[in-house]
Amino acid sequence: MVLAAGVAGMTAGCAFLYGLPYLLPRLRADGLSLTEAAVLVACPSLGLLATLVVWGALADRYGERGVIGLGLAGAGVALLVAAAVSGPIALGACLVVGGAAAGSVNAASGRLILGWFGAAERGLAMGIRQMAQPLGVAVAAVAVPVLSESGRAPALVFLAAACLVTAVLIAVVVRDPARVESGGASEAGSPYRTPMLWRLHGSGALLVFPQFAVATFGLVFLVDVEHWDAAQAGRLLAVAAFGGAAARLMAGWWSDRAGSRTGPMRVLAGTTGVVVALLAAGAAGVPGVAVTALVAAAVVSVSTNGLSFTAVAEYAGPGWAGRALGIHNTGQNAVAALTAPVLGAVVTHAGYPVAFASAACAAALAVAVVPTIHVREPQPVA
Repeated sequence: MVLAAGVAGMTAGCAFLYGLPYLLPRLRADGLSLTEAAVLVACPSLGLLATLVVWGALADRYGERGVIGLGLAGAGVALLVAAAVSGPIALGACLVVGGAAAGSVNAASGRLILGWFGAAERGLAMGIRQMAQPLGVAVAAVAVPVLSESGRAPALVFLAAACLVTAVLIAVVVRDPARVESGGASEAGSPYRTPMLWRLHGSGALLVFPQFAVATFGLVFLVDVEHWDAAQAGRLLAVAAFGGAAARLMAGWWSDRAGSRTGPMRVLAGTTGVVVALLAAGAAGVPGVAVTALVAAAVVSVSTNGLSFTAVAEYAGPGWAGRALGIHNTGQNAVAALTAPVLGAVVTHAGYPVAFASAACAAALAVAVVPTIHVREPQPVA
């Protein structure tokens, strides 16, 4: 029940945080350029950057249930206000505040997995938890284009309701795990004394670039270049998002069997680079490639996220997991926040092939940055 409630909370938060690209057609219909609309879509990630480490430290000190519930409730309220305001500046401010609040579920829910599950099952459990991101995107892909046909307010109210309902669910169902002594690197001091966590943070951030390149511009690419209807394109990407959820689950299971999070992560990073390079080729005009490669990229590019989170939590140990996951999230969301406006400008001036090729290069670089770390197990307090 704790895992199910955590997944529900993550799904609601991710539908808001990462589902806003499906509002792009509405924002452009309201008179914004692609670059301006992309900046608004990136606003929740800007809010995340300011609070993720703080939420992680609060979870380390006070526990996960209150932190997650409070953050989701705050995000819901911010979205309700966003639905009522007019003008891009006020909307952007509300989205920044909502993203800052929603950061709680990103920083603290992974810590729940470390506390409630052992090393032999933690990869699968984290994979289930990380399914929430593509599931949230799938929910947004189906709901947001339809709800925003007459304006953005109905879509924002829907996302607000999801956050508020799951905040109540978290408060009722979730129990904080018992505190454990660290079996990770933190037992002898800060886990940041070695380069391992920094390499995990770096590779995780690099892999966010292709993930968000596809997630942010996949719908617009299908509409503008392939001439799909927005609702039809949203349904296709929703199916791909469910495939991404399954990919995260299987990646976690694979890492449990392999006794390593980083080995599978390295293989999947390389696969992501290849698939996104094919997408760039399709965007450049290679026939019969673009749509298939886009769907494959939407599935594969999200598969490594749970592995990097699990590796960070395990290496940091329970005493540092909240802060380490907060730092990890901060790096990832810094890249996420920059991806939309930067690639929006690249698409405007150089086209989709260059944008997608740059994302493929980031995945290839991540292959070299991923460290080799074997699974560690925290020890319960007697």
